[in-house]
Amino acid sequence: MNEAIPVIRATDHGTARLMPDIDRERAWLLTVDGAPQSYVDLDAPDHLEFEYTRRLGHVLDTVAEPGRPLDAVHLGGGALTLPRYLAATRPGSRQHVVEADRGLLDLVTEHLPLPTGADIALHPGDARAWTEAAPDDSADVLIADVFGGSRIPAHLTSLGYAREAERVLRADGVYLANLADAAPFAFLRSQLATFADVFEELLLIAEPAVLRGRRFGNAVLVAGHRPIDTAALVRRTAADVFPARVEHGPALRDFTDGARPVRDEEAVPSPEPPEGAFGIG
Repeated sequence: MNEAIPVIRATDHGTARLMPDIDRERAWLLTVDGAPQSYVDLDAPDHLEFEYTRRLGHVLDTVAEPGRPLDAVHLGGGALTLPRYLAATRPGSRQHVVEADRGLLDLVTEHLPLPTGADIALHPGDARAWTEAAPDDSADVLIADVFGGSRIPAHLTSLGYAREAERVLRADGVYLANLADAAPFAFLRSQLATFADVFEELLLIAEPAVLRGRRFGNAVLVAGHRPIDTAALVRRTAADVFPARVEHGPALRDFTDGARPVRDEEAVPSPEPPEGAFGIG
């Protein structure tokens, strides 16, 4: 039996490491410059390890009837965890993945090949530029999980970007984003205000300790023009091994109160996480 060994490679935007999971035979953790980026189990692509990916998965499970294929755009590729998940849970989905680090894409596809027959197109390039060139009304879901190092780039936080994302989505499409912040939540509140200016429906999913301001952490933003199945998401996130809270309606508006949409010329990256916030134990 061949023992899996770590793979280390300098890519376009950092040093990437693929590290085997000793508890799952064909599972791998991807880190870039020491920060965890993705986790993939090649034998179980429907397994989501990270807390925030599980929450994104809950949303993807509820945006349409079970098993219905979706046209999906993923901004940020990592180890292609969510494209693999959609291919497994919604066979026949047509997916586009945009990743700025071509070297990272090469590493991942070389060592963690995509499932045979999965309709997943990979596009090296800038997420906003690709979105601006994408056709109108061409996606059912658009998932943004883009970090330059440990921060979301400024040009993916503005009203101009939000409008481009809305243009690419179909009328009943859903936007999802992995965000990160801590109290007093200036960045998170600005993102809610920005997307509330474009979309009619918003909700936020996060660990209660993060929402109470006890620590820095991830929050999943969900936006669309149609009502989101909040009750189903509440049930799924509450029952998860990593329980989370779903904020929506008046509570979310109160949380956002006083924040205003971010114009392109005012946009800033997400805050730098404190040392060790996303490190490996």
